[in-house]
Amino acid sequence: MATPTKVSAVAEITNDFKESNAAVLTEYRGLTVAQLKQLRVSLGQDTKFAVVKNTLTAIAAKEAGVEAFNDQLSGPTAIAFIKGDAVAAAKSLTDFAKTNKQLVIKTGYFEGKALNASEVAALAALESRELQLAKVAGVLKAPAAAAARIIDALRLKLEEENGAPAAAEAPAAEEAPAAEAAETEAPAEAAATEEN
Repeated sequence: MATPTKVSAVAEITNDFKESNAAVLTEYRGLTVAQLKQLRVSLGQDTKFAVVKNTLTAIAAKEAGVEAFNDQLSGPTAIAFIKGDAVAAAKSLTDFAKTNKQLVIKTGYFEGKALNASEVAALAALESRELQLAKVAGVLKAPAAAAARIIDALRLKLEEENGAPAAAEAPAAEEAPAAEAAETEAPAEAAATEEN
């Protein structure tokens, strides 16, 4: 007979499954409380790392429609329920497992698809969402920056073409009235000479 505590635990795990976009099933045999705390901190706030009872988890997974953990629930089990960046969480788990051999990554799921341990490691090897977004922003920004440089280069070229001749024409324009004045003075002098 199900006790209220077990019913509540199943409801909580079912809710964790439904609210997560990914989850990773692990075995934590031999890890200390301090190591588990360190792992939880490294996973961040968007990932809940919970020690669970296998029978209750099997019921909760079935209720949530998660089949990835079938036949995997044995031994001391903990699940990382990932609500944020699945790549970052998988990376934190695999990094922790490299330095703490007691943590064994058994299986997982990501956006409804079952993952084996090697696929979880492959997910961890991907670039994080933030890095991918930064790269996309860089790619989108590059054409605009290139266009700005081309426009600026055209502006400078037009200024050189239009600005330099205008500066050269200014002295010529100043010389032209002086030459005209000299020409008008010369006939005046010639006329005065003829009169004498």
